[in-house]
Amino acid sequence: MIRLLSALAFIVLLTACGDSGEKFTYGEIETEFGVMKIKLYNSTPKHRDNFIKLAKEGYYDGLLFHRIIKGFMAQGGDPNSKGAAPGTPLGAGGPGYLVDAEIARPHIKGALAAARTGGPSNPEKKSSGSQFYVVQGGPQSDATLDQTQQQKGIQYNEEQRRLYKEIGGAPFLDMDYSVFGEVVEGLEIIDKMCDVATDRGNRPVEDMTMKVRILE
Repeated sequence: MIRLLSALAFIVLLTACGDSGEKFTYGEIETEFGVMKIKLYNSTPKHRDNFIKLAKEGYYDGLLFHRIIKGFMAQGGDPNSKGAAPGTPLGAGGPGYLVDAEIARPHIKGALAAARTGGPSNPEKKSSGSQFYVVQGGPQSDATLDQTQQQKGIQYNEEQRRLYKEIGGAPFLDMDYSVFGEVVEGLEIIDKMCDVATDRGNRPVEDMTMKVRILE
């Protein structure tokens, strides 16, 4: 069993996320709307290394973004989605393992985060081995951010508050899911992705495939 971080640790991690001087791994997520360039965080090495491994194996190529919620996020990475017929239930597939939680970063628009099973069956908040989502969200008010801080025992720094207010995100997810990267180029693509028509299960009516590669 992994040891869950205390509320104090979350405060420290959320406010001490300086990237100055670090060398990062970058990748690309290709969609029909264009390519999003992503940066993978060194502060989440388990998720970073797992994502790199799967991408280099070609695991993600041809999989679908199977869950799209406008104003929220786009989710994909279920291996069962490749070639899945319309109406096929998706979202439960994976590589056969989970990734230990590495919860440290906020869900500002463009955040790359790991999906997971919620509820009492997953008290350690372990992540899916392959499924991820890219956050869209919307601009947040000071009142909402203040309320989130109080409810979750976290403290946003000035830059995080500015980004949440100016470009948006989904702060209600903070402290519950592992954010392991961010979109650094092509942020507008997530808006196009989240604007497609979906069915009752939030699956795009027209399949939206992906291709993921790591930039060496």
